[in-house]
Amino acid sequence: MADQASGGMYSAEELLAAFKDATAWTPAERINALGASGTQVSRQAEMMTTAAALQLSKIAGAHGPRARKNIDLFLAAMNGLREAAAAGSLGGDLRAYLADAGQRAVLTADTLRRRGDIFIEHEADGCPPVLIYDYEILRNGKDLPRPCNYYLMRIVPPKGATVHAWKRPYIIIDPRAGHGAGIGGFKTDSQVGVALGDGHPVYFIGFRRNPEPGQTLADVTHAEAEFVREVTRRHPDAALPVIAGNCQGGWATLILAATNPDLTGPILLNGAPIDTWAGRVGENPMRYNGGVLGGVIHPMMQADLGNGVFDGANIVANFEQLNPARNYFGKYYDLYAKVDTEPPRFLDFERWWGGFFLLNEAEMKWIVDELFVGNRLVKNEAHLEPGRAIDIKNIRAPIIAFASYGDNITPPQQALNWIIKSYADEREIEIRGQRIIYMLHEQVGHLGIFVSSKIAKKEHSEVASTLKTIESLPPGLYQMVIDNYEGPVEDRVFTVSFESRTMDDLRKIDDGVDDEAAFAGVARASEQVGEMYDVFMRPFVQAAITEPMAEMSRRMHPSRVQRSAFSSRNPAVAPLEAMAGRVREDRTPAEPTNPFLKVQDLWAESVEQTLDFYRDMRDMMYEQAFFGVWATPMAIWYGRSHAPGRTLKQSSELRGLPTVASTLLRIEQGGFAEAVVRMLVLLVESRGSVRRDRLERSSRVLTQDDPFKSLTATDRARILHEQTLIAQFEPKRAIETLPKLLTSKKDRQLAVEVVQFIPGPIGEMAPHTLATLQEFRKVLGLPEATTDILEDPLAKPAGDGGMETAAE
Repeated sequence: MADQASGGMYSAEELLAAFKDATAWTPAERINALGASGTQVSRQAEMMTTAAALQLSKIAGAHGPRARKNIDLFLAAMNGLREAAAAGSLGGDLRAYLADAGQRAVLTADTLRRRGDIFIEHEADGCPPVLIYDYEILRNGKDLPRPCNYYLMRIVPPKGATVHAWKRPYIIIDPRAGHGAGIGGFKTDSQVGVALGDGHPVYFIGFRRNPEPGQTLADVTHAEAEFVREVTRRHPDAALPVIAGNCQGGWATLILAATNPDLTGPILLNGAPIDTWAGRVGENPMRYNGGVLGGVIHPMMQADLGNGVFDGANIVANFEQLNPARNYFGKYYDLYAKVDTEPPRFLDFERWWGGFFLLNEAEMKWIVDELFVGNRLVKNEAHLEPGRAIDIKNIRAPIIAFASYGDNITPPQQALNWIIKSYADEREIEIRGQRIIYMLHEQVGHLGIFVSSKIAKKEHSEVASTLKTIESLPPGLYQMVIDNYEGPVEDRVFTVSFESRTMDDLRKIDDGVDDEAAFAGVARASEQVGEMYDVFMRPFVQAAITEPMAEMSRRMHPSRVQRSAFSSRNPAVAPLEAMAGRVREDRTPAEPTNPFLKVQDLWAESVEQTLDFYRDMRDMMYEQAFFGVWATPMAIWYGRSHAPGRTLKQSSELRGLPTVASTLLRIEQGGFAEAVVRMLVLLVESRGSVRRDRLERSSRVLTQDDPFKSLTATDRARILHEQTLIAQFEPKRAIETLPKLLTSKKDRQLAVEVVQFIPGPIGEMAPHTLATLQEFRKVLGLPEATTDILEDPLAKPAGDGGMETAAE
């Protein structure tokens, strides 16, 4: 360690090891600590320099071309004005533009009035879901033994849609992060539409605006579990339901599956922030909020000012500040510039965006302490309630995580790094019988992940159709790769493959974890400051607040006032409706060639770029302030108690797990079913990827053909898990012992034909796939494969090449 301190760099783990209990330090260890401190100062300077360089490069790369574009716009506008003046039409163009601009101003103001009216009506109705589909409420969380404000809805299939009760149902959990439910069914091509289009029953878990008194997140999880049981009871002939969680609903889904491992089918995590410390230096500024703004004390104080209730409008305001150009100017300018066509889309979205929901203080504090500042879920330290730990490894259902580089709220590192920090390596995922599949998108933003981006909807469609076969994958870590061939983006033809991945593949998404050491100090400070506030200040704040005062503070929140004040209730605004009606009758838009429209576009682009430049500079200063305070040696020392992550097993220890040891003892036991599954797993191991057409053939064999058809889903999963362990730890013996499982020549011939049928024609097989198949035949005493098997051998009549012996 001393050599490293004097001549090299400490890793984050080595640094924390050097910063151990000072009461036991020897002189040599003090030198080590001084060396570690010096290394950390160097690392701090390096991180801050790297962050600044990346941010400045990003600013230059983004704003340089935009500035040149503005210059081009300016020249085009000036040329247009000059040409109009030369043609003698400048005065007429100006009059036409001013008339058009005035009309658009009236129509824009009237649209904002309508937004205010919708806001007031939506609030009066209790902010119901913004689903475009009809629904019926089946269960109300208010009536459960542990009451909460959640409820279960059944989506009523629209006219022309056919839903089959025997198909696996979908349950969608939307985020409760300041907004209401329904964004996952906001448009026809969103998650609900994709599932309904494939004939699946769809259910939605929504929530009312106000939480029940004393409601906790544990109560919410209990309610969600009961809702899943209700859906399962309604579809006794279907497989366990798919649970799709969006953003905050994603980590809620993860917690639900971890605490109820036998309750769910595959779970889909769409843009879910799980590893909240993760991110790349120079990017993802939202993760620094806890360190810059003070941690848990702010939501605690805001909840106290709300008489025990946290106002979700504060969360929405934070989201808006991520992109001030869009939220404070751009969306309004788009409305103004395209006021003849834009109002319906604007009002639909604002109905959801302006529906502000409330959380109890206990709920908000748990979210901040356990997730966003404490990051305890990933460290296996989170407790849903006293004595009830949440262990992600308990999940048995397949996990599909969707992330995007275009997501500025949940970057891919936060959506995926929990995998690295929960499992020793990809082999442990296999050993535990788990299937984790992730997808990465380059462009789609946070809302587009679960609303209806033209690109993302294709990926959701592929997920929906591929879920039929995804459970036939051997346990392991995969990336779902969607390849496009021809046609425009919205109409491309896609094929899907599952590429085996390692933890190193996931690590490449990030730039390392050394920067995360700084967050441990934030977590400790947040915890301690929150305790001090709870003991010394909270009694006085709570004593000073009454419910009328709290309600008044909510009503006076700027996000609400800007809507309610600009509504028909305001006598100064009400006349806009009549004015807008007259304007629509006499609407005379300016010609697209009007030069003053180019001047208007130049002005708008300049304003938007100015706001974007402010945002980028602010984010850079945020990051510099964060690392300047929390990446110092003292701050690292201070946060050492909150830094350790989950203790992971060494790769050498995995073979000693009881599940592995007991399975390897049965390597020579089994029959036809075990032999076929073992060979299929060995083929996957040799290929490294599985195309969906091959996966579908495998799924058909394993679920629709005897002897597999007669197996229960639990038995099929058990066989697949056990044979995966055998192929993983004893691949050579797994092949050598195949004759022990297949004792008759007829069974051996049928088994290898079934296995050959899955990858398809010999000419399409990779060399190693064909070599593995030939090795199976050699061990079983069969001639080499020379002809294709294009028909399912198990689909033959029982008397025509069927099995001689039943699977043991």
